[in-house]
Amino acid sequence: MSQLRTLVISPNWIGDAVMAQPLLALLKARHPERPIDVLAPPAVAPVWRAVAEVDTVLETPFRHKALQLKERWRYARLLRARGYADAYVLPNTIKYALIPWLAGIRRRVGYKGEMRYGLLNVVHHDDKPARPMMPFYAALAQPPSLPAPRDVTRPSLAVPEERVRETCARHGIDIARKLVVYAPGAEFGRAKRWPPRHFGELARKIVADDPQAQIALLGSPKDRETCDEVVAAAGEAASNMLNLAGATKLDEAAALIAQADAVVTNDSGLMHIASGLNKPLVALYGPTDPRHTPPSSEFARWIWLHIECAPCQQRECPLGHHNCMEKLGADMAWQELRPMLK
Repeated sequence: MSQLRTLVISPNWIGDAVMAQPLLALLKARHPERPIDVLAPPAVAPVWRAVAEVDTVLETPFRHKALQLKERWRYARLLRARGYADAYVLPNTIKYALIPWLAGIRRRVGYKGEMRYGLLNVVHHDDKPARPMMPFYAALAQPPSLPAPRDVTRPSLAVPEERVRETCARHGIDIARKLVVYAPGAEFGRAKRWPPRHFGELARKIVADDPQAQIALLGSPKDRETCDEVVAAAGEAASNMLNLAGATKLDEAAALIAQADAVVTNDSGLMHIASGLNKPLVALYGPTDPRHTPPSSEFARWIWLHIECAPCQQRECPLGHHNCMEKLGADMAWQELRPMLK
């Protein structure tokens, strides 16, 4: 290819990928003529297909946590032929920094990470482990000597209207009725999950307020059991609920979120999808810190009790009581959600 391009190597988490979108907006503003390619794991690739600044999404062929040096060298040869002027390496591991180095990309930008001097030649340093993620990624667009930008535009994703209507029809969503999306799962671990009975109680409040309201439960196949528990806890409101956990791919989940009147979610990848689509949402935090990974939509509200043992950042409650989520009741969520539905 004769035209110089930019390569961005995506984070491995859905939420982090969404929070990295402002970096691409800055790169595109600097070089509007330069196409941006994103190299992403298959599970994260649908996020980047909803980002306007991306020209081509390349899916990584590598196994999770495997070095696969020969495979990376072969893939780097393919990248070399695409003609990159620069590369931005967002994961902090050495194995992803190897790729642009092996591909012979002259300017290789990223954080120091796992001893990556030489593999990266524009090296940023991070001495604030609790920093917000959007400025953290956006800082890579400027020289390492400058402080992280304070004012970063919120992430922006888009799903075509035709895609939204097709997906709603496929999964039995009536676009003429109010739709609330639940995301009761969290890939990180059980500690981040609001108890199913609280989701169920909130569903009863939603349906009592609007008997025609629909509640769609989204998540991966791993979340199916949790979503079943939510439906069981909803009582008569269960007839207004559709458990779609494991029944939708990520791009379909994004289309359903795009149709939603509001989203209720744990701190998860789907929360960030909803933020990127600028949907009204109520985000529920327990063991993680909303100041680190906040929802960014204009209509977002987050609830965090910030009890003395939080944020512990653990996958399971180390004290066994899970009070950070147990004591965050449905009434608190309804207080934030109800104005959004009006």
